[in-house]
Amino acid sequence: MLLTATMFLSVDGVYQGPGGRNEDTSGGFDRGGWLVPHFDEETGAFMTEVFARPAAFLLGRRTYEIFAASWPNATNPDDPVASKLNSLPKFVASRTLKDPAWANTTVLQDDLEQAVRDLKARPDDGELQVHGSGRLLRFLLEHELVDRLNLLVFPVIVGAGERLFPERGLDTRLELESSRTTPSGTHISTYRPAGRAEYGEATVE
Repeated sequence: MLLTATMFLSVDGVYQGPGGRNEDTSGGFDRGGWLVPHFDEETGAFMTEVFARPAAFLLGRRTYEIFAASWPNATNPDDPVASKLNSLPKFVASRTLKDPAWANTTVLQDDLEQAVRDLKARPDDGELQVHGSGRLLRFLLEHELVDRLNLLVFPVIVGAGERLFPERGLDTRLELESSRTTPSGTHISTYRPAGRAEYGEATVE
């Protein structure tokens, strides 16, 4: 399976609590819901495309708990997001989650890197999809496990909250596969990680 990650970001790189004020208040974060004014029809269409492709989901514990608190209540079989999240296998990277109640959930507790490599090695045409789960995504990038990276950058500077990329981490070159800007100003880019970043010297002629 290809491992693809989709992340909602502000211009300043915040991923925490995009969908609502009470979605993720950890660390005293009180600026949740920052993407809602900018989530337009074209953004929704892109996410529908994404959710047409999963074979399974890989989530961090916090994102899993946010999803598990809401998506099981969405029972419309025609909902392209809810139908996939509720029916397909879900793998959660956590050392603390016990006895998850959401159907088709497996907790990955030991040797996460190998567990993910084993999932990717399964002969399935669908994608192993990561949504949100910023800390998990940093781990996957550090271990070069991501095959495609969808970044949706919304036109807002949040100014607080957890940011996706750390002050120091693995340098990674990205090859752009596609990009678009929606009417609300959200920039959607799909990248393929392509090894280490390249460096050079700027010259003036």
